[in-house]
Amino acid sequence: MNLEITGMSCAGCAGRVEKSVGGLEGVTSVDVNLALNTAHVAFDGDKVDVRRIAQAVADAGYSVAEETWSYDIDGMTCANCAGRVEKALAALPGVTEATVNFALEQASITALPGQMNDEIAIRSVEDAGYHATSRNKSSANDNNDSETAARSAKPVDRSLLLLGASVVLTAPLVLQMVWMYLGVEYHLPAWVELALATPVQFLIGWRFYRGAFAALRHRSANMDVLVALGTSSAYFLSLYNMIVAQSGQSHLYFEASAAIITLILGGKIMEDRAKRGASAAIRELMALRPRRARKIVDGKDIDVAIDELKVGDIVRVLPGERLPVDGIVDAGESELDESLITGETRPVARVAGDEVVGGAVNGTGRIDIMVSAVGDDTTLSRIIRLVEKAQTGKAPVQKLVDRVSAVFVPVVIVIALVTLAGWLFAGFGVEASIVAAVSVLVIACPCALGLATPTALVAGTGSAARAGILIRNFDALEQAHNIDTVIFDKTGTLTEGSPGVRDVKPVDGVDQNDLLRFAAAVQAASEHPLARAVVSIARDQGMDIPDVIEFRGKTGAGVMATVEGKSVVIGTDTMLRDQSVSMPDADVISADIAQHEARGRTVILIAIDGKYAGFITLEDRIRESAKQTIADLKARGINSIMLSGDSQEVASYVAEQLGLERGEGRIRPQDKALAVEKLRKEGRHVAMVGDGINDAPALAAADVGIAMGGGTDVAMETAGITLMRSDPALVADAIDISIATRRKIAQNLFWAFAYNVIGVPLAAFGVLSPAIAGAAMALSSVSVVSNSVMLRRWKARGAEK
Repeated sequence: MNLEITGMSCAGCAGRVEKSVGGLEGVTSVDVNLALNTAHVAFDGDKVDVRRIAQAVADAGYSVAEETWSYDIDGMTCANCAGRVEKALAALPGVTEATVNFALEQASITALPGQMNDEIAIRSVEDAGYHATSRNKSSANDNNDSETAARSAKPVDRSLLLLGASVVLTAPLVLQMVWMYLGVEYHLPAWVELALATPVQFLIGWRFYRGAFAALRHRSANMDVLVALGTSSAYFLSLYNMIVAQSGQSHLYFEASAAIITLILGGKIMEDRAKRGASAAIRELMALRPRRARKIVDGKDIDVAIDELKVGDIVRVLPGERLPVDGIVDAGESELDESLITGETRPVARVAGDEVVGGAVNGTGRIDIMVSAVGDDTTLSRIIRLVEKAQTGKAPVQKLVDRVSAVFVPVVIVIALVTLAGWLFAGFGVEASIVAAVSVLVIACPCALGLATPTALVAGTGSAARAGILIRNFDALEQAHNIDTVIFDKTGTLTEGSPGVRDVKPVDGVDQNDLLRFAAAVQAASEHPLARAVVSIARDQGMDIPDVIEFRGKTGAGVMATVEGKSVVIGTDTMLRDQSVSMPDADVISADIAQHEARGRTVILIAIDGKYAGFITLEDRIRESAKQTIADLKARGINSIMLSGDSQEVASYVAEQLGLERGEGRIRPQDKALAVEKLRKEGRHVAMVGDGINDAPALAAADVGIAMGGGTDVAMETAGITLMRSDPALVADAIDISIATRRKIAQNLFWAFAYNVIGVPLAAFGVLSPAIAGAAMALSSVSVVSNSVMLRRWKARGAEK
């Protein structure tokens, strides 16, 4: 088998991979090709599988390139079904991980490149007794939302018709039981009860038999097995009494079998609707994608499909329409409603040159947009992928629940048999014994266990997405509630990230315009916000910015280049000293700089041809919500720290203004990661909040990395949580939704376990009749899912401006 290895950079890397993989039992040979970044592995499939080989590569410090495949799964009725599908997919050659989400009815497969295709996966699912529909065709992306809606709506509509028929047929059977309790001695003729119960049992209830047969055929057991066994026992016991024993009306249990099927069918419909409510966020996001756009060609509007657009095309958006793609405003101006994408509740003004995101609603102006991203590269598509990835993941506790669910049905059947034997041994007779066993079979519900975690996860991540908080995986959600320390980057996180120049202070003998022009020339080659501010003011003053040569930068210290034959150095005093710059009257300069930094301004020093030439001060305004954010975190018992590349004086000033535990300046990017590690070694649970490439190492090192939405793709891909708008208030909201989701999971698991622990013994001791047990079974799943759906009411405080 050939594997693509990522992360190798030298022959030593290849050697480590060969040694790690070659040490596995069952691997006969390993040949790593550094030039092609591949490894050819020969192994005995009975002793080792691809998952262990991939893990061995990871243990060596590298990774195996993988592909992700996803499918909609039909026919699952409980967590055991999901487990069976997952097991079947995980057994396929080349699959390193398979996850099935029962609540979403979706499967996600991670496999080695070239080892998997739709035909193999779908056949595996069908062999397990279910049906799979691929979600992997990019050509079908635009239709995913409508196909999903059609796929989910038809079964519900059909189930509603079946439920209506079942209620009509069951009602007379149940009413006669009610009349009996009210003292009215009236019984339907036995043949009428048989006529009413039979279609409910075998036509309307056929779905349970079909599911039970499929499970048993694959040597497994699920909820359908319990329902089919329980209702069949009640039905055939009644038929026996009616035809063979001739024991009269009082010993017929047709109303129990029919009521159980009706109640469980009704419960499944309520459960399906509640599950769709929990996963509504994905459908809402999908609904934001227009299918067509107005492309401008030779000054004319041409209606085209979204798939036909390319980067660089110009599209026109009229008032009230949704933006079809990401882009840059080319002409016109308007206000956009981006609430469903970023969580920003107020319309945002956009003018020529501004970036816009697809899915936003245009206000009253007409705008032309130059396309910057299409298809899977758009912001909306990335959001949908992130949310889907998080929702199809599994919490660590779910693994325990899956193991319990796998043995749940067999254990319940054993308890039912013990109940039957116990009642018979106690002398209560065959009928009473069977009725008690039937109650045990129909009250036990593995569905509630299987739904407890995924429905809460789906609802929680969905609510977070609506507020502009994207949670990439459950690990981030799992860790966020433990956070006791938050580290903030300063520029672009606690401050607006768009500093402005306050003063240009040359020394005697240096022209102010020359100082600014030289500084702008060097800074024009940098992407740092401070550099952009210097370039911006130079251009605003109409200066002609010269070209530079020999540009070099020193991370966290400054930059240097040659401008018009002169050597120009820009940065900190340390940077200038390292370049042997002559600084006369250093004490006076330091005192002058200190005055500016004490007011929270950043000072950059400039040297020309080895001599100190002056400095420029810049000021980056603190975000309006930053101070309240720090106060909110403090109220939760969470400490806040700021790490900045600015001077210590600036960092201390901002920290004092915001009420931070402390602010540290002169911090290089690599030092941020070290600071995170140091705090973690002290026993703290750390979240890192940043927005730039230089924050990526610290974001990865933290327990939870939180990237500001205005930041870079690198930061967003590294972080476990992404805030879709640059508002630090969402940091506290992200922690809140984490806590709320975990609380729901705990509540759901408690009630799911408590329900079965209490309900099964009550049924075994004859306290609950089969009909009541069936109602309880139906309501257990509904209550768990409904509790999860309540997370949809969660609102981010950051949105309440």
